[in-house]
Amino acid sequence: MGWRQRIAGFFRRKPVNRSYTAAGHGRRAVSWRAPGTGPTSGLTGDLGTLINRSRAALRNDPWASAGISKLVANIVGTGIKPKSEAVDDSFRKELQQLFLDWTDESDADGVLDFYGQQSLAARAMLEAGECFIRLRPRRPEDGLSVPLQIQILEAEFVPWGYNDQLANGHTIRAGIEFNKIGQRVAYWMHKSHPVEQFSIETADLHRVPASEVLHLYEPLRPGQLRGQPVLSSVLLRMFHLDKFDDATLLRQEIANLFTGFITKPHPEQEQVDPLTGRPIQTHFDGTPMVAMEPGTLQELAPGEEVEFNAPPGSATGYSDFMRQQLMASAAGMGLPFELLSGDMKGVSDRALRVVLNEFRRRIQQLQHNQMVFQFCRPIWNRWLDLAVLSGAIDAPNYAKQRVKYRRVKWIPHGWAYIHPVQDMQAQSLAVRNGFKSRSEVVSEQGYDSEQIDDEIAADNRRADHLDLQYDSDVRPFTQESTQGKGADEQKEQ
Repeated sequence: MGWRQRIAGFFRRKPVNRSYTAAGHGRRAVSWRAPGTGPTSGLTGDLGTLINRSRAALRNDPWASAGISKLVANIVGTGIKPKSEAVDDSFRKELQQLFLDWTDESDADGVLDFYGQQSLAARAMLEAGECFIRLRPRRPEDGLSVPLQIQILEAEFVPWGYNDQLANGHTIRAGIEFNKIGQRVAYWMHKSHPVEQFSIETADLHRVPASEVLHLYEPLRPGQLRGQPVLSSVLLRMFHLDKFDDATLLRQEIANLFTGFITKPHPEQEQVDPLTGRPIQTHFDGTPMVAMEPGTLQELAPGEEVEFNAPPGSATGYSDFMRQQLMASAAGMGLPFELLSGDMKGVSDRALRVVLNEFRRRIQQLQHNQMVFQFCRPIWNRWLDLAVLSGAIDAPNYAKQRVKYRRVKWIPHGWAYIHPVQDMQAQSLAVRNGFKSRSEVVSEQGYDSEQIDDEIAADNRRADHLDLQYDSDVRPFTQESTQGKGADEQKEQ
């Protein structure tokens, strides 16, 4: 049998029985549209629509706005702060103080400090799926503590529809240039926001080296080049839910309108109100008006009747329906329903602890994988390079020991205790039993252990100078215990 016959025989084979019902094509799946798309092409084709609708939802939908704001507050809080792990104590303290001074100068637009820029970048990543950060080296005469500033740019600055093959063998995909081995080497950017009304830039793009740009986004598929808005899976649901809620509100507004109609058996010719015997009062358009006051008992003329409107009330099960839909919306955002809505009905403290612990794992994932690795870490490295090169700090043999100088621990904003007494007791037991260091406990609360130690030492010196004694100061008890132990040992000798 030749190869043509073998191929024809292969296609004449009977189809095998599918093991997965979801892969079938029967009546139940006839309307299921699941096109095969790549990780980038499937996203960039509709990315502009997704971003525009996501931002429209944040402008007009209170649930979408509240959800994104709460995610940003949990991811960044008051800031993800660095703690240098340099060995030399004096160098480490000087480095920390220099970075703290620079945080007030970091914004190229002069609007936020470094931690405010973290919040702005996180919000841009959530609402549009991504943002770009330009590293802006400055001149020594600009008067900065370290000659570096950063600038947050929205997703539109890099056009996702720009694809090209360059003569040098590089490939441009979704506005990002790759070399022959697949490394990012440049971003093709607009100089100003392409859809701003006051923008006067032409359609020309400018090549910016990848070393000067950070790309903050969460890839959900291997090989995904651009980010996806966090509201993508629930945008349509929230749009229709908002319309339903608005229609219900209008329905209730109409239901509160109390209107009465007087019907007569035949038209009356006289211009006297049969109810009062007085001339009929009319509106400016000639429509008769009948006044009604509380407690009025009105006698009608023979043949007249009064009918009142009966507008529909709220839909049956409205609250349950809204709750269920908001639960689905919260799940799509990655946010617990209780935090999104503030509805704690029927939730015990134990159940709430489980919900919050699961939510915090997700937040920690975004903090480490996106905010620290894609944003904070490369900014720290560039900042430290320029701090040494500009002479803002002295780092001996920096070129050969660059890795050691760069070592840093990023400390996110601490979580509030759910049960303060119990949680503090658990932390104390963990430290006493060697399961956790005291520095780690302090870091989990969003503080620097060295700074805490310095503050405690300063408090103790001030208390000693003023001859003050607090219950928190255990030094006298420790000294008495040590002295008593020494006296007992002398007696035994």
